Amino acid sequence: MPRKPNFDRNDLIERARDLFWKRGWSGTSLKDLEAELQMKPGSFYAAFGSKDALFGLAMQKYVNDGLEHLRELADKCGPINALKQWPAKAIESDNAPAKACMLSKTLLELNAHNHPLAEQASLHLLKMEEQFADLFQQAQSAGEIDKTHDPLVLARKYQSDLLGLRVSAERDGINAQAIAQEIADGISRL
Repeated sequence: MPRKPNFDRNDLIERARDLFWKRGWSGTSLKDLEAELQMKPGSFYAAFGSKDALFGLAMQKYVNDGLEHLRELADKCGPINALKQWPAKAIESDNAPAKACMLSKTLLELNAHNHPLAEQASLHLLKMEEQFADLFQQAQSAGEIDKTHDPLVLARKYQSDLLGLRVSAERDGINAQAIAQEIADGISRL
């Protein structure tokens, strides 16, 4: 009879997510994961199967957490205000492993190698884009954004601005908060 695991799987995925987010896929070895998760190789493989499988779970957690935070923000202050506040929130966390988006980092790192995780990252970015488009659509329905704008076009531009903001936030000497405010101001002018 197999033994019941004595670990919190969600906690392990979260810790792996943070390590992958900080170091990337190629910068994180199996030994790094085993040390961070305090697991022996056999336990690691029994729990997750492979580094790629764990990376996929880590990306899914990253997306789920982001979508949940965005929905909570929209429920709290409305879609238009959530869209205005999200850029600053995306870069303000001091305890985040990196300012840059884990999904965009993964896409850039692995896309040139046609790695399947790059496609997963792309699909996750699409989920975020769809959520942004939905919020823009809700704001239009509430009369907060002119009806002449295409919510999907707005969402793509918004996501592009956010990705650029998050890369800029990684650089020294860049006032990322000012850029976040410019993005929010742009939404106010729609």
